[in-house]
Amino acid sequence: MTTTAPTGIVTGTWTIDPSHSEVGFTVRHLMTKVRGQFEKFEGKVTTGETLDATTTEATIDLNSVNTRDAQRDGHLRSSDFFDVENSGPMTFVSTGFDGSTAKGNLTIKGITREVELDVEFLGIENDAYGNTRIGFEAETVIDRKDFGVDFDIPLDGGKLLVGSKVNITLSIQAVLDQA
Repeated sequence: MTTTAPTGIVTGTWTIDPSHSEVGFTVRHLMTKVRGQFEKFEGKVTTGETLDATTTEATIDLNSVNTRDAQRDGHLRSSDFFDVENSGPMTFVSTGFDGSTAKGNLTIKGITREVELDVEFLGIENDAYGNTRIGFEAETVIDRKDFGVDFDIPLDGGKLLVGSKVNITLSIQAVLDQA
């Protein structure tokens, strides 16, 4: 069954605008959460006549991690976590979309797993320069260990210094490519 695209959707290819978008994450550290983002990423969204014809591809530079703490960011880049010297970027390639859930393959450190993202379509608008823009937000939860990010420091009571669950949040604005 194909689902019709929401009214106003324009078919075409959209380039993610990183200056108006954010790729963020949250992970438990002891009893609180650490928030961070990736400052360098790129991608395309292709909208079709139906929602299930919509595809997405994105590449995130793991070296651009920013948690507002240089020492922690350096540790995240190390072989304990992302191993940026030996691993490629994080990538996402969609395999399906039904209007509220995007399924796709997420690759981190060369390990690919299928994930589902809850997606909220925010609309289409023309900006002050005549560009057509699309916006959406998405989120998912992954287990970092499923992607080979398995650094652990055990604490009393069976707890770990860094939690395994990572919440990933996306706030994306993309510009329609002009033919």
